[in-house]
Amino acid sequence: MRALSLQSLQSLSTAEARRIALEAQGFGARHRPRGRVGAQALRRVLDRLGVVQIDSVNAVCRSQYLPFFSRLGNYDTLALDRLRDDSRARYAVEYWAHEASLVPMQTWPLYGFRMRRAQDQWGSMRRVAQAYPDLVRVVAEQVRQRGPLTAAELESILRHDIPARSGQWGWNWSAVKSALEHLFWTGRLTSAGRTRTFARRYADPQIVLPTSVLERGPYGAHPIPDQECFTGLMELAGRALGIGTEQCLRDYARLTPAQARPALQRLVEEGTLQTVAVQGWRRPAYLHRYARVPSRTAHVDALLSPFDSLIWQRDRTRALFGFDYRLEIYVPAAKRVHGYYVLPFLCDGALVARVDLKADRGAGVLRVNATHWEPGAHNSQAQQRLTDQLRQLADFLQLEQVADQSR
Repeated sequence: MRALSLQSLQSLSTAEARRIALEAQGFGARHRPRGRVGAQALRRVLDRLGVVQIDSVNAVCRSQYLPFFSRLGNYDTLALDRLRDDSRARYAVEYWAHEASLVPMQTWPLYGFRMRRAQDQWGSMRRVAQAYPDLVRVVAEQVRQRGPLTAAELESILRHDIPARSGQWGWNWSAVKSALEHLFWTGRLTSAGRTRTFARRYADPQIVLPTSVLERGPYGAHPIPDQECFTGLMELAGRALGIGTEQCLRDYARLTPAQARPALQRLVEEGTLQTVAVQGWRRPAYLHRYARVPSRTAHVDALLSPFDSLIWQRDRTRALFGFDYRLEIYVPAAKRVHGYYVLPFLCDGALVARVDLKADRGAGVLRVNATHWEPGAHNSQAQQRLTDQLRQLADFLQLEQVADQSR
């Protein structure tokens, strides 16, 4: 592997850009521990990606577990949970980053701009603060006094302590959940982790986050100014992606053009990012100063979560891999082309297939409902490598069999 010279490099082939992207995202044998995958390896992946998206759909497993499996292989998911839930081992915290996401605690303050602007964003969360300010106050007080609490636990407490009366917010118990989410969005509350049923445990940031993080947060002694938040998040995106257009970089933390462009210009001027041309890309690309390109494509196979950060930005996925990926979870069944929960199959640096999977936990079976291969990609070797990955995924999910209905 060689480092790229930012001073001399002006253009890249699509293949080079693809190798940069895969290396930046942590794919390849050199990123995998030789022995047991422990907490240190999980922390390295989280640091490298910066953001791991959470999703409640459990067709295969909760989505946040899959990016670590795709990069590291089999590991104990309880070890990842401890990084989020255990106060003695906590390294990650939840926030609305790309979407609902796990982020390293140290980067939580970079979203302070979003917390400070929460009153002006996300309609339903704003409406609860406007319509039920007393409820929001009571919810915040209860969580600080009794927390961490789930929404259901808090609703039960309020039903007992503050009986519902006609015309009062007490009749509208869904408003309690909205109030909690509003306070979470603003950073007045955070998450102390999840229950076994995946319910968020809301908590006072003072008991979850270290002082060094709180001081740099939106209401701390030394809050990070908005423009520095934007610059920090664009730099994080550039490092995690290796290479991308403005649209790719700002999508990583869901920044607007107005937020992203001055930050992008600053990063280019200081040499953190360099403008390069990529073969076939219509827009200029930005290469991070620490990006590296392997001399050849890594021998890596992986089944990707539909919410993996490698494929978040669909235009980038199409430009890098020639792979037009669409999430069909919310598409009516009769209109789906590839299936409900479809995992792209990465094989030797190419996205070669889409695999519709379902974990049948009652039967102990990983069910392959359908496999759709890209044109010219299906052969006996590729099929065997997919079969191997399915077996490894079944082992990771503690399922005894793979039932491939697509063959």
